[in-house]
Amino acid sequence: QVQLVESGGGLVQAGGSLRLSCVASGSMFRIYAMSWYRQAPGKERELVAAISSSGTLNYADSVKGRFTISRDNAKNTVYLQMNALKPEDTAVYYCHQSSTGGYWGQGTQVTVSS
Repeated sequence: QVQLVESGGGLVQAGGSLRLSCVASGSMFRIYAMSWYRQAPGKERELVAAISSSGTLNYADSVKGRFTISRDNAKNTVYLQMNALKPEDTAVYYCHQSSTGGYWGQGTQVTVSS
């Protein structure tokens, strides 16, 4: 059983920055792709960014150029650096590990005020 613990969310003004972190338990972190998803009220959960085990990156069009995903395998941690935040980025952000069955974190709230 893998546990994912997100942190770093909060309230920020439009144009500001936040860095989310997700720490994973287990010894096989480095072999799995990791992703960040978000879910806004009344909307479906959507992929924000993903990083493969080899470092290949993938971003939603809405965050390209503003968000950066990275990983530190030595710390079993994946990060999401979010810059130039917009009110429409307000959502609960979830960490996901693409291991067998997939695992989700509990989510961290990001609120961007206008």
